[in-house]
Order: sequence, then structure tokens, then C-alpha cells
Amino acid sequence: MPIVDFHNHYYPPEYLDALAPSGSSLHITIDADGNPVVHYPGDYNVMVPGHRDIAYRKSVLDEQGVDTQVISLTTPGTHVDPPKIAAKLAAITNDAFAKVRAEYGTRFIPLATLPLNDPAASVKEFQRATAELGMPGAMLFSNVNGTGLDDQQFWPLYEAANDRGAVMMIHPTYPLGVEAMREYWLMPLNGFLFDTTLAASKLVFSGVCKRYPRIKWVLGHLGGTIPYLAERLDRGWRAFPDCRVHIDEPPTAYLKRHFWYDTVNFAQGPLKLAIEFAGADRILAGSDYPHKIGSIPLMLEALNALPITPDAKAGILGGNAASLLA
Repeated sequence: MPIVDFHNHYYPPEYLDALAPSGSSLHITIDADGNPVVHYPGDYNVMVPGHRDIAYRKSVLDEQGVDTQVISLTTPGTHVDPPKIAAKLAAITNDAFAKVRAEYGTRFIPLATLPLNDPAASVKEFQRATAELGMPGAMLFSNVNGTGLDDQQFWPLYEAANDRGAVMMIHPTYPLGVEAMREYWLMPLNGFLFDTTLAASKLVFSGVCKRYPRIKWVLGHLGGTIPYLAERLDRGWRAFPDCRVHIDEPPTAYLKRHFWYDTVNFAQGPLKLAIEFAGADRILAGSDYPHKIGSIPLMLEALNALPITPDAKAGILGGNAASLLA
């Protein structure tokens, strides 16, 4: 059965090389093992070979038996820089992604990077990435410098995505209230999940999902806490009139119809809950490779242990992603 890893991250060397010359606020140091370290406000990422060496990455996939990865950039994203720099870095990244696709075929399927702090430039780059470079969609962040994805400044982007029936993956970034998460790596361990939950909730309650029904939303990290809290959102819809202003169905109707959930949570309980909530056909294998808390072996171990039918397991491991990207 083909295996598609939908959630993992790649920083093209062209992007890393462009940071300093572009005037980006990010800066790079080198650690004791020779890995570039990208520093940005409040955090940093160590670029191990899997992050930046596509040939090395392919060797890992060969070893682990993974057929395809849907690659994306990740934090901090280009939107932390001024708009002109963000647009330039996004274009460089997407050109590098397209080069990988051209060289390796369907082994790597890229999602576009967008300069999200410039909505007009994001529409332009989205159209270029999908129409000219052949990408199936883009990766968004759970907020854009503190602005929620439901904000109407992003609606032209959603209109373009809706026209194409595009995949739009939501990956978390600095959550609001990050000041309380500086210790113990609580920003990625807790805050990322909460911010994904908040982003999905706002997209539903604001009517974005209803207004743009052809967008295929993918939520990282098993949807944050959505499978666990969805019933509470429905109670809010029934209890509070302002929760019904923009939608005419309970939130779970949209969360089950318009969203997919990747498996970057390797515990059986949450995986079973997500399957019970959304259905096995809405679950996508994801590893978060090559981040420190990501793991292809743990992804495969967790999914192979699920007490589900062989067809359902085959769908989660790769079939669902293939259908979504078709």
C-alpha cells in the first residue's frame, strides 16, 4: 500500500541562502554539528540534514518505506518580514519547491509558501504557484502576525483557492498569549495545538467554510483539540445567537465536511477519537519529519497499531491523501 506523509517540513537551500541578502530579520548561526540554525523572535530551528538536503531526505524515505511526502515550509514563515521581503522569499521558496518536484516527480509534492502579511501579493503568488508551478494548494499559518485567518483581508485568497478547489493546510505558529509559554517548550507543545483549534473555529463560525465550500482544509497535529472540543462548539452554536449569524448548521457539520486531519499525534486514544469524530477517510498520515518531536517510525507504528479495517488503514496511510490531491 502506498504511504503518503502529509505533514513534514523542508527548508530549501535557496531559501536559507536568500535570508541575509534579502534583508530578512531572520539570521543564521551554525551549531557544533555544522547545522544552520535559523533564529527568529522568541524561537529558533536547527536545520538538520533532513530539513535542507533533499537527496538525504529521499534516502530516509527509501529506508522507511514512505512513497511520497507533501512538503511545506514551516515557522517562522515569510510573513514575519516586511511585505516586499516576504514576497521575494516566498517566490524563491516556491521556485525551489518546483525544482524538487521536477527532479523527483511525485516523490515530493509541495504546498506553496505565501507572503501572508500582504494579502494581494499572496493571491498573486498563490495563482502563480498553482497555475504555473502546478502545486495543489498552499500552507497557511494559524494566525498572521496576530491576525486571524477569518479576517476579511484574506477572503480574496480564499476566493482564488475556492475557484481551484485547492488544498489549504493550516500549520500553527506563535499563539496569542505566547508570553505564558516561554518555559518548557510550551509554545509548540501546548500553544500550537490551541492556535490551530482557534483558527479552525474562527473559519467555521465566521462563515468562511460555508462561503468557500470547495477549499479542502487540512489541520495539522490531528486538528489541535478540535476532535475533543467539537461538541462544545455545537453547544455554543445552539446557545448563543452570535454563533449562528454566519452559519446555518452546527460547527461539526463543517468540521466533518470541509476538513481533513493529519496524524501528528502518535497516541492511540487521540487517533481513535479523531477517526470516530471525522471518519477514517478524513485522516491523513503525518510525521512532522524532521523536527525533533517528529518521527516517521512513530507515525508508522501508531497507524499500523490502529484497530481498524485494512481498507481504512490503507486510506489513512496514503489513499486519503491521494484522493485529496487528485
